[in-house]
Amino acid sequence: MKYSIRKQFAMIFIGLMSATILLCWFINSTLLGEYYIENKKKALRSAYTIVDRAFSEGTANTEGFEIQLQKTIEKYNISLIVLDTDSRTLITSRNDHSTMSRRLWDNFFNKESVMGGEVLEEAERYTIQRVPDERTSTEYIEMWGILENGNIFLFRTALEGIRDSVTIANRFLAYVGIAAVLISGVVILMVSRKVTEPILELAEISERMARLDFDAKYCGNSRTEIALLGHNINELSNTLESTISELKTANNELLKDIEKKNEIDEMRKEFLSNVSHELKTPIALIQGYAEGLKEGISDDVESREFYCEVIIDEAAKMNYMVKKLMTLSQLESGSDLVSMERFDIVALIHNYIQSAEILTKQKEICVRMEDMPSIDVWADEFKTEEVFANYFTNAINHADGDKIIAVKLTRQEKKVRISVFNTGDPIPEESLEHLWEKFYKVDKARTREYGGSGVGLSIVKAIMESMHQPFGVTNYENGVEFWFELETVAF
Repeated sequence: MKYSIRKQFAMIFIGLMSATILLCWFINSTLLGEYYIENKKKALRSAYTIVDRAFSEGTANTEGFEIQLQKTIEKYNISLIVLDTDSRTLITSRNDHSTMSRRLWDNFFNKESVMGGEVLEEAERYTIQRVPDERTSTEYIEMWGILENGNIFLFRTALEGIRDSVTIANRFLAYVGIAAVLISGVVILMVSRKVTEPILELAEISERMARLDFDAKYCGNSRTEIALLGHNINELSNTLESTISELKTANNELLKDIEKKNEIDEMRKEFLSNVSHELKTPIALIQGYAEGLKEGISDDVESREFYCEVIIDEAAKMNYMVKKLMTLSQLESGSDLVSMERFDIVALIHNYIQSAEILTKQKEICVRMEDMPSIDVWADEFKTEEVFANYFTNAINHADGDKIIAVKLTRQEKKVRISVFNTGDPIPEESLEHLWEKFYKVDKARTREYGGSGVGLSIVKAIMESMHQPFGVTNYENGVEFWFELETVAF
């Protein structure tokens, strides 16, 4: 990667380490000497306090004082000498106390001997100064003055080549720093790999999500912020998948609605075409016979009566068709409410067959139906009678041969099947799938003969679908059977 977080992280860490080492080097070069001198001055003041207190309290000759003083001078590498007013040595840490004694007196009376020195601190009873020793080429920090009891003293400690120490320390710090930066760089690259690998995994998952692939999931089980991000990405993936699924479902439904709308438009066009075609013939007949009456084509009374009967008959057919179309329109639009109620289907069929007895006798049709006990069903009673009436009327109009109509009720589990069979010619196979379409007629000449509208079976279909019950037709060698089913009342 051009902008790898791993490399950036390593470079930032190495840069911070390098800057820290350089800062330490700078502080070491500029402040270490001053700190070292301050530390030496503090050690001299500590030794002065111990000695001054011992002489003031009269414990200078005790073993405890000697042990405490010995620890201090060994710890800080201090040389000291204490003289009384008669120049007698009271305490000394060196065998050549004469050199120390002479040095002490020079500080009091021979200022030229300490030329080149630097006074670091000057108090009421002591002075701290930095002086070179030309004989040994060594610098010393000296503290000299008068104790509270009047004795004079000199404390001395070598600076031990502070400049060389700083140089060596800086050189060592540089070596250690370079090694530390290199080692730390390698370590941080290895450590950062563990950090960046989950990030790269999340980047790959997000890339797959961008391609709508939601199968990739983050599987890390740590408790870090990256694991939390991975968990949130998994949740986002699930949410996006669900949302896209819902959108696709909604889009599919929308396509269905569009197809349904187009289908409805086609049905509307077909409906208007069929209505225009069906009404064209009776309108033409009515118009022709009405014009004939007006123009007095025939003065014969019987002819005029025949013309009037034709006009009345065609007008009745048009009225019947319009009523059927209105019923069908209400059923298909869903505006006609289905009222589900309990009633005896056997009684309903018996009553209708009795009401149609005159018509069946006129056409010499034998109606057969076995005696059956009552069967209570759940359905819309008025619409159920409409379905049976359409089937029965259709059977009357097409009964042929033996001229038999057989009505049968067959009980099934939780349902009853009502079938109406009539003898005659079976329906051509190619016409079976079109029977339920509006204005479809198998035999148009015969349909015209008995005044069929071509919408009866369409009404049956609309009613049965509104009650969510099955219906159909079955061909036999000697006739046709139409059937529908209803839900029975459970006991």
